[in-house]
Amino acid sequence: MALEATLEESSTSPRGTSAATLLLGILWCAFQLAIILWPQQPMVARPMHLFFALTVLFLNSSGGPAWLKPTLVAASGAVGAYFLLNAQRLADRVEAVDPILSIDIAAGLLLVLLLLEGVRRCVGWSLLGLLLFTLLYSFAGPWFPGWSRFSGFRLEDTIEIMTMTTNGVLGVTTETSVQFVFYFLMFGSAYAAIGGGRLFIDIGLKTSGRQQGAAAKAAVVSSSLMGTISGSAVANVVSVGVFTIPLMRRAGYSAVNAAAIEALASTGGQLMPPVMGVAAFVMAEMLQMDYGRIAMAALIPAVAFYFALFVIVDLGARKSGIGTLDASQATPSAPIWPRLYLLLPPVLLIALLASGKSATLSVVAAIAACVISAYLRRDSWVSISDWLRVIEDVARQAAQVAIPIAAIGIMVAVAVQSNLALRFSSKLIAGGAANVHVALLLTVIGCIVMGMGLPTVAAYIIGAILFVPTLIKLGLTPLCAHFFVMYYCVLSMITPPVALASFASAGLAKAGVMETGWQAFRLSLVLFLIAFGFAFDPLLLGQGPLPSVMVAFAGLLTGTGAWAVALVGYLNGLLSWGERFLYGAVAVANIVFPTLSVGWNAALLGAALLCVWNMFLKARVTRTRAATSAEGA
Repeated sequence: MALEATLEESSTSPRGTSAATLLLGILWCAFQLAIILWPQQPMVARPMHLFFALTVLFLNSSGGPAWLKPTLVAASGAVGAYFLLNAQRLADRVEAVDPILSIDIAAGLLLVLLLLEGVRRCVGWSLLGLLLFTLLYSFAGPWFPGWSRFSGFRLEDTIEIMTMTTNGVLGVTTETSVQFVFYFLMFGSAYAAIGGGRLFIDIGLKTSGRQQGAAAKAAVVSSSLMGTISGSAVANVVSVGVFTIPLMRRAGYSAVNAAAIEALASTGGQLMPPVMGVAAFVMAEMLQMDYGRIAMAALIPAVAFYFALFVIVDLGARKSGIGTLDASQATPSAPIWPRLYLLLPPVLLIALLASGKSATLSVVAAIAACVISAYLRRDSWVSISDWLRVIEDVARQAAQVAIPIAAIGIMVAVAVQSNLALRFSSKLIAGGAANVHVALLLTVIGCIVMGMGLPTVAAYIIGAILFVPTLIKLGLTPLCAHFFVMYYCVLSMITPPVALASFASAGLAKAGVMETGWQAFRLSLVLFLIAFGFAFDPLLLGQGPLPSVMVAFAGLLTGTGAWAVALVGYLNGLLSWGERFLYGAVAVANIVFPTLSVGWNAALLGAALLCVWNMFLKARVTRTRAATSAEGA
């Protein structure tokens, strides 16, 4: 789930830094577990969470003069002390009524500056530039042209909104990191430490066997399973791609194709329950909905994502005749059956979420299950040093996530307090998007463009502020609207010119960065229609009776399968352009029309007839025509 942090960073850090990070990690984990038993008011829990995140990040960042690191660490400590000493006053004060003290302004400015520097170090200039523009807009609103103009904020107003209430950097985004993200990071690191990640890779290898395209199928299956505990496209690429990319290369795939397939397969992890990506936790907070319901709603879109990818990989391999593994390559690293007990933690997590338990309780129970599972077999015991490394890794990853999403609170506060979101929504409708289909297309373009230079969670939050109100006004349910925006923000991870998952995968494959990005984008076309299905049909988000949900699910798989056939141009033989057009038409109709409508039923029948024609009748008709021609000759 971290943006770029990996376990390997721990081993390359200076010893003093590593020891300090470990100590902070232990204190941070203890604090997070303590607030479950003894909940703290937001003006204590959220600032302390940011104190740990900022301190860990600055301790582990390099660059700048020697005095800069201790100065930034000390400044983080000063901000933490300010909030601890003033927590009760901040909790009791009345916004826009009680006075703002000089110490409040100084501490608030320091916190904002630390967050901006933290964003620069762990994300880069793309998000930092957007944050600086947002702050400029908050002060210079009167000088902006047209509909975006507003009266602007004074310095005192900005500090109060951003740092003294639960609206800005201490708002919903930071609460998401405190209540959900940290614990799921603990689970992911603990599960990887006990061998769960290696088990997923071996299951993917065993599942694909020696079929056509088995190497790429192993990547798809492994990454889908890893996505259940990772929730990060880049982390998924790093953990799975180091194995699957060389495997695909040995099976005949080019470096660009291997990297593109792994990038796509890893990107889907942000949609795969139960962990998903940070954006899903933010969605739960925005909708004021239990995270378990969000995870269950994501199940069908996630399965459809990987089904579509699996089908296009299979058809592509059959068309080109590559990707088969020999017996030695298709053998898992160790027998799978003796290790199936390692599935206990994720199965327990899913079961608890499905039963309605809170996400925090569910994931803490799953972490405990990881610890228990580590000692069920003597030859797989995890040492104390390995557990300490897990804690250190959790601290590094949590810092990489907490700081950007806290800083995004600046944009949320300015957009809401200035009424920018409401004005944008009104202009979008007035500007010709009163048609829901046009609004959806504009939303897709907006999410992809924003996601090119921003982390998924940042793009999602901006998209939720700007686009979701319009989609709701045009008839989508809030859940459908939020999922639609998140889905395309996730796909931006593989869309050039800035595609973080594609870039990470290209580095592992030693392939061209832009070539990998464009190839991943071409492959991802099979996935672009899926969200239009659940935009118009809440059944595809599990919102309805189970029999109806299953019928809608079957229809979505039919549509995505037909769309994959149309894109590849192969099904039991090469297809003509006319056949590909027909497959594409029934795919679009099947996905876009609501379940059991006249259009949906007609599309389902058309897909069935086309499949029967290509699988059974086309070859017979071709042979008959050939025989007739021979007799005539």
